[in-house]
Amino acid sequence: MQTTPNPTSSSINSLTLSTCQAPNMDFLSRDLAVYLSRHLGFPVRLRIDIPWTERDRLLDAGEIDLCWICGLPYVRKAERAPGKIAPLVAPVMTGSRYQDRPIYFSDVVVRADSPFQTLADLRGAAWAYNEPGSQSGYGVVVYSLAVRGLTLAFFGRVVESGAHQNSIQMILRREVDASAIDTTVLEQELGDHPEIAPQIRVIDTFGPSPIPPWVVSERVDPATREKLREELARMHTRAEGQAILKKAGIARFAAVDDADYDPIREMARIGFGETFARNQSYAGG
Repeated sequence: MQTTPNPTSSSINSLTLSTCQAPNMDFLSRDLAVYLSRHLGFPVRLRIDIPWTERDRLLDAGEIDLCWICGLPYVRKAERAPGKIAPLVAPVMTGSRYQDRPIYFSDVVVRADSPFQTLADLRGAAWAYNEPGSQSGYGVVVYSLAVRGLTLAFFGRVVESGAHQNSIQMILRREVDASAIDTTVLEQELGDHPEIAPQIRVIDTFGPSPIPPWVVSERVDPATREKLREELARMHTRAEGQAILKKAGIARFAAVDDADYDPIREMARIGFGETFARNQSYAGG
């Protein structure tokens, strides 16, 4: 007898998980791969053995199913290929500044012994940004300057560091004067290396921005998507999940959708112009 396929059943028996976020948070992806494998009932394979630029390419190619990416490349990808990926959940960080919302900030960091006290003092200074696909290190900086009637030419020298952690080290080595650092990355870095704390100061803060989402590929069927969202959104209610989240400074995962990233679209419009998403190519976090 012929049977009718169940439209809610999953057609996937394994998933590939990756991240394009700062490497000091790679441990979260490792833990999530193990956690999800246990609770989904099928293997979740981790791909962080390759450079993040290659991970981004594999995400575009549909070879990565679940990935943590920055909001700025997300909105670009969503405009370039609607429906190819979709936001699933995003972290809600534990600090009070995050207001129990899936947002984050960019702290303007300088050396503790520098003369700089405000953003205005940085006119003509040496500035580092992590990479041009980053909302926290680049997009929100260009936006924040634009609303003040300024551009990156406000700084005397602008250099790409390759990562927020590199930018911090460049400040400490006096190679640059300042940088905007993702607050979640900065908090993790200070937790891992507390000796850095007395060597730096925060003189301004940009944001908030919608925090980087975990996105899911179009190849993941609707039933599996919902199961993923459900498992991630209730992690904080299980002792095992709560322990994983706590290590990363996360209170919980919140369900998000495309509209939650409209603030980044508006910042990009103001900072880069109407054609930004169509004409630029960015990858990282």
